[in-house]
Amino acid sequence: MYTTESKNEHLEDKNVQSSIIPQTLKGSNTSEHDKGEATDLSKTKETKPQFEKKSSCPPQGSLNKYITNGPEVLPGGNLFGLLIIFFSAIIGGKLLELIRIPSVPQLPPLLGMLLAGFTIRNVPYLSERIRVSNTWSLTLRNTALTIILIQAGLGLDSQALKHLKGVCLRLAMGPCLMEACATAVISHFLLNFPWQWGFLLGPPLSFVIGAVSPAVVIPSMLLLQENGYGIEKGIPTLLIAASSLDDILAITGFNTCFSIVFSSGSILNNVLASCRDILVGILIGAVLGIFVRYFPSEDQTRLPLKRAFLVVSMGVSAVLGSHQIGLHGAGELCILVLTFVAGMNWSKEKIRVQIIIKAVWDIFQPLLFGLVGSEVSVAALKSNVIGICVATISLALLVRISFTFTLMCFAGFNLKEKMFIALSWIPKATVQAVLGPLALETARISAPHLEPYSKDVMTVAFLAILFTAPNGALIIGILGPKVLTCHDPSKIKVELTNLEVH
Repeated sequence: MYTTESKNEHLEDKNVQSSIIPQTLKGSNTSEHDKGEATDLSKTKETKPQFEKKSSCPPQGSLNKYITNGPEVLPGGNLFGLLIIFFSAIIGGKLLELIRIPSVPQLPPLLGMLLAGFTIRNVPYLSERIRVSNTWSLTLRNTALTIILIQAGLGLDSQALKHLKGVCLRLAMGPCLMEACATAVISHFLLNFPWQWGFLLGPPLSFVIGAVSPAVVIPSMLLLQENGYGIEKGIPTLLIAASSLDDILAITGFNTCFSIVFSSGSILNNVLASCRDILVGILIGAVLGIFVRYFPSEDQTRLPLKRAFLVVSMGVSAVLGSHQIGLHGAGELCILVLTFVAGMNWSKEKIRVQIIIKAVWDIFQPLLFGLVGSEVSVAALKSNVIGICVATISLALLVRISFTFTLMCFAGFNLKEKMFIALSWIPKATVQAVLGPLALETARISAPHLEPYSKDVMTVAFLAILFTAPNGALIIGILGPKVLTCHDPSKIKVELTNLEVH
């Protein structure tokens, strides 16, 4: 009994040992195999994150840490300030859109954006933590200026300009130049500008406050045109085309006089340098415009998107590059000529490009007006500055309105139509927002002794937007249906064939 049990136990031990030995051998083999697989997996694990860091769309690694934890995104940083100003301006514009008064046209959203930036600057707790450096602000405003110029260049219709002929040029150039001379004199007596600044900075100041805002005029005129008001004589088309030319003249005149004020040397040399910049801008713009006509070619896909990207990239490079190399004003004229020459060959495709550019402008518009509003500090204003600036703007507007009415007396319009055109030339916004802070930024960098005068220019630009944009929009919306003749838009072709041009 014992022997059999011992034998059985011995057999069981052998069986257990025999079963253990293959498992150990197998285990050793699998361990070696697992080690090989582990090393392979470790290699893949080590290489995989590296591959993801290189190709992943959301930034990772040090860039991600800089974006989320860097000094620029913390309170007081530039990126933090831009985000707060951007979203605050959007909210301000949306809130203003919600304010609707019966029988009163809607106020432009840009007014709410401007007030949002102004509020951020003048609230004690917010002003200490929301700041944007001058370099960032200047670069963004120049980029916004590029988008405005692209819209102006693409908005010029060569066929409409042929019909408009002299009346459009008179409406765009006459009031702006007359207001320039008037502002030079008014700024000397009311703002106590020296005569040198009265006639040198006076014209840039008037070009700043004298430019008509397409952001207010064009939507208002399109609404009147859709409802059939004034389309028989082409009044909406006239004001749309003239507003673009008015902005071009204002920006060109500002850059010319601005380079004279902040440049060293004699006035004659500065004038010749300004003429040189104008010629260089026109020449380069024409060459690039012809290039963009044919590149990219029409057989490519997503052609409007590629054209819009090419125009914007060229425009930003031209504007920023011209300021870096000292050719002030050349970049602005370059992008205007570029877009006008290129748009003449795009025909119907130009509308799609304009839609893309408008989407880009919808991003830069809150930034532009929010940054301009944040430049104005109530604490830095003198007690009598606001009243004097408002008086300067009012007197300049009276000169502009009177001269516009006089010019339209020889264009075949009746009394009511002449009054409407003259009063429609009031709204100011986009050009003032771009050019207003430019003198202040330049004075801070290169001429600190001129900073007090530059602050007055900035204040005048801010108040010009604040008072003329809403009032101009209300005047156009209320006065237009009352004084303009209404016709069926489907029966009248929207052009200036019936307008008497002299």
